Amino acid sequence: MKITSVDVYMQDYNLGGFVTIKVNTDEGISGFGEAGLSYGNCSNAAFGQCKDFAKLIIGMDPFNTEEIWNHLHRHTFWGMGGGVVVTSAMAAIDTACWDIKGKKLGVPVYKLLGGKTNKKLRAYASQLQFGWRKIIEEKDALTLLYDPQDYFDAVKDALSEGYTAVKIDPVFAPTDKKEMQEVFSTQGNQIRGCYRNMDLQRSVERIAAAREAGGDDMDIIIEIHSLLDANTASELGKALEPYHIMYYEEPTSPENPDLFKFIQKNCTLPLATGERVYTRWGFRPFFENRSLSVIQPDLCNTGGITETKKICDMAHVYDMGVQIHVCGGPIATAAALQVEAAIPNFVIHEEHNANLLSIFKKFGKYYYAPKNGYYEIPELPGIGQEMSDWAMEHSVHVEVK
Repeated sequence: MKITSVDVYMQDYNLGGFVTIKVNTDEGISGFGEAGLSYGNCSNAAFGQCKDFAKLIIGMDPFNTEEIWNHLHRHTFWGMGGGVVVTSAMAAIDTACWDIKGKKLGVPVYKLLGGKTNKKLRAYASQLQFGWRKIIEEKDALTLLYDPQDYFDAVKDALSEGYTAVKIDPVFAPTDKKEMQEVFSTQGNQIRGCYRNMDLQRSVERIAAAREAGGDDMDIIIEIHSLLDANTASELGKALEPYHIMYYEEPTSPENPDLFKFIQKNCTLPLATGERVYTRWGFRPFFENRSLSVIQPDLCNTGGITETKKICDMAHVYDMGVQIHVCGGPIATAAALQVEAAIPNFVIHEEHNANLLSIFKKFGKYYYAPKNGYYEIPELPGIGQEMSDWAMEHSVHVEVK
């Protein structure tokens, strides 16, 4: 089997902004992958890198995923230490090749990774600072929540669907109300150096409302999006200790792993990070300093299924759990489910509230969602997902031969 061409797709930001690829072969089997870099403001970079790397795999055997991964890593000059632009394109290609392998053999990818160690996957309702189903589906948009009562209501909404865990960023919404676009343009409520008492209190009040809504049996994950420095993150972490937090995600920027060790010394919350960490080499210092309890590699940014499985296996050696970061399109969700099914150190799956938007539901050929707070693992050959005809029709498209 040989790769004959690659279709690269980019959607307009208002239509999801997903960057996806379709790898085609001489046997008529095609595989789909996604470049996670497009989640924020880097769609053109992901699109361009996918086009560049697509040229390098024409004529190669998609079954040779290790060869293709190392070819892109070592023979492209910037592949080694090249950062997320490079690894997101590698991820899209790698995922598509695994999809082809599963389709050719007639089995889901998890069977090629060693089979199931998890029969179903517990999920959590993610990013409740933007609301949950009642408010999101009514407006078909995310809405930034300010008042603690709104956090209470969003948690109740998620619990009504059977979720037993939620994730909330209590910092993203400033103390004073602002338009969503204004908050996003400044990457949330950046707090540096010292937490003003009014900001600290409002953040704690939001989580207190969530705990009241969910009771003692609900798990709460705290998300910070790296908006705090290490000192401020420690201060908030200490204040949140009474609320029995499952783990504390991205309390500060992951570029300096020693800062997580500093936070670990100053509060008792289990720490997590990973969506802005790429490849085994990026995760290595976190394994060595043992500052994390949970790693969160983004499969579509850190090199694909091949690399993510290796990262998860390394985490297992250091007794760290895995929650794959999932913030993209249906291709990203499907690929993550395949890996999570196979790994023994799986913790929980991220069900992002953006998955409730009509754009997400239309983008994939199939629509998967948790039932009573758990995902069933797709049993279709490959990753179990493809782009819909609508998605292909509403994307910028380039064919690379």
